[in-house]
Amino acid sequence: MSDLRKINIDGTEIEVDGAMTLIQACDEAGIEIPRFCYHERLSIAGNCRMCLVEVVGGPPKPAASCAMQVRDLRPGPEGEPPMVRTNSPMVKKAREGVMEFLLINHPLDCPICDQGGECDLQDQAMAYGVDFSRYREPKRAVQPLDLGPLVATHMTRCIHCTRCVRFMTEIGGSPEMGATGRGEDMRIVTYGNEITESGDDAVASALRASLSSNMQGNIVDLCPVGALTSKPYAFTARPWELTKTESIDVMDALGSSIRVDTKGREVMRFLPRNHDGTNEEWISDKTRYVWDGLRRQRLDTPYIREGGKLRKASWPEALTAAAKALKGSEKIAGIIGDLTPVEAAFALKQLIEGQGGIVECRTDGAKLPAGNRSGYVGTARIEDLDDAEMIQIIGANPAIEAPVLNARIRKAWLHGAQVGLIGEKADLTYDYEYLGADRAALEKLSSQTISDEAKDTKSVVIVGQGALQEADGAAVLGHAMKLAENSNSLFMVLHTAASRAGAMDIGATCEGGMEAVGAAEVIFNLGADEVDIAEGPFVIYQGSHGDRGAHRADVILPGAAYTEERGLFVNTEGRPQLALRAGFAPGEAKENWAILRALSAEMDATLPYDTLIQLRNALVEMVPYLADIDEVPENDWQPVAAGELGQATFRTAIRDFWLTNPIARASELMAEMSARARARDEAGIAAE
Repeated sequence: MSDLRKINIDGTEIEVDGAMTLIQACDEAGIEIPRFCYHERLSIAGNCRMCLVEVVGGPPKPAASCAMQVRDLRPGPEGEPPMVRTNSPMVKKAREGVMEFLLINHPLDCPICDQGGECDLQDQAMAYGVDFSRYREPKRAVQPLDLGPLVATHMTRCIHCTRCVRFMTEIGGSPEMGATGRGEDMRIVTYGNEITESGDDAVASALRASLSSNMQGNIVDLCPVGALTSKPYAFTARPWELTKTESIDVMDALGSSIRVDTKGREVMRFLPRNHDGTNEEWISDKTRYVWDGLRRQRLDTPYIREGGKLRKASWPEALTAAAKALKGSEKIAGIIGDLTPVEAAFALKQLIEGQGGIVECRTDGAKLPAGNRSGYVGTARIEDLDDAEMIQIIGANPAIEAPVLNARIRKAWLHGAQVGLIGEKADLTYDYEYLGADRAALEKLSSQTISDEAKDTKSVVIVGQGALQEADGAAVLGHAMKLAENSNSLFMVLHTAASRAGAMDIGATCEGGMEAVGAAEVIFNLGADEVDIAEGPFVIYQGSHGDRGAHRADVILPGAAYTEERGLFVNTEGRPQLALRAGFAPGEAKENWAILRALSAEMDATLPYDTLIQLRNALVEMVPYLADIDEVPENDWQPVAAGELGQATFRTAIRDFWLTNPIARASELMAEMSARARARDEAGIAAE
């Protein structure tokens, strides 16, 4: 129940919730208050004092607006609303004093600092700083921390706002950072940051010092100064040199909103965009740092295999060879990879099925029900996790399958939600009730009687792809949906592939799944690099990187990566999203839908569109809700039969968080992080 209070801010009277802090009330009124330690998604620290305001009628000193609630203010002598001033002489003098203290020890690093041009301290110093210092003593210097290959540290610049500490503890669920000392001796440290000189102990201590969280890169965004910066991006570009493009991430199926910053033709970095419906303002480290994989192992010219070896070819040669193979066979099949936009999947489906072939997107063997959106997407939104009271996870490890979604589950847990897990034990950054790892645990849970009280609680059932990949996957899905129905829960299917939900929406499935594909004589592989194709079939591979799919191919058609073409993706909750082109594909590589359109003309089976707009019109005509960008359609509940379960134990769909797709496998940084994760796990096992 809201407690509305009136408050007068700089002569403007507004009505806000009494639980709001003064800084939030000022934001509501459109008045900007400077801040360093305060962040709306973190707990209140109140230690930078930059957000000072004057409370009229209060104590004769400024108050920290981040730490005082509206309900704590007293009304005026005549009962008028309490008055707050944000621009009085008292406030200005107080903020200038705070800024002077902050700059006492801050080094003059702006010309060489990566934060230059997008630094909160620079911005506020322009408003409240002076161009001289009364401080004559030597500035203090602090040794940098070793946080691993992702985050660079320059701790002399640190102003002790503790945003990084609070993020790692509260959002990341990995309390690896803290503060020691007081006053001038205060330091931000990591637990176990004492690096020994040499030998095996040096390796072990370095691993202890480096952060283990899959979301550690977010502390770079949070840092209001240049104390924490991106190590791979260091000294490569200035913010005003970059072209900024809003897009969508495809490293997992969450569909995080990102900004792609490019310099010329090169992608320089990925940053998160705020989107309360999906990623809030966080992204995983794979999303943030995978950009170096876009530069390596690229396919930039067509190839044809002759005499067992691939040779470079021209586009007419390659298209002719592909068309000849497709036209000359009665058994053809298409498979759709994990990073494929809906438009390309739709074009492939029309091309292959027009020749009497079959198309399949469930390349991992997941038993997702064709045509039943409640069965392959579910009925829950990601936002529903925020106020859930019970979350049941089945056959999934959200910490590595979708770290940002896992942080959202952690937020619900911090607010009192109970979490249950059926599947492999894992560190999910929150406590959970472990119910078992086998099918029997699921059967017991789905068949038990649910009390009316439990049915009234808001709950969500999440089933992962690892639960659906065995032979009894359809039965597992049926029991999970039965549990959701019995407990009156919302239902969510957690995908691992960004393209899967969109490809299911257009019906890119066939009877028999990947077994039927394996019987084909010619297979058109559209970016499916997680599949081993047996010897025998003629393989046409279209993709962006020289990964597993290209190694098996007889004809290679170089396509664009996700930052190099405009494309639709549908995330794990069924939300259509639009990825925009931030640059151009290298060499002779082309946009994926355009390659398929050109191939169809070569086969004398020309697809009925010449532009991406025409293709999207045909797509929307078939699947109307794909036109509603960023809207989550409601899905009719169609439960799958809860058949007989097998004896297998549940396993996680992803084994290595860092190397899940060809772009990540082409990245040197992802390879290093993967090696560190393995070494950390082995060290942990040895210690145990």
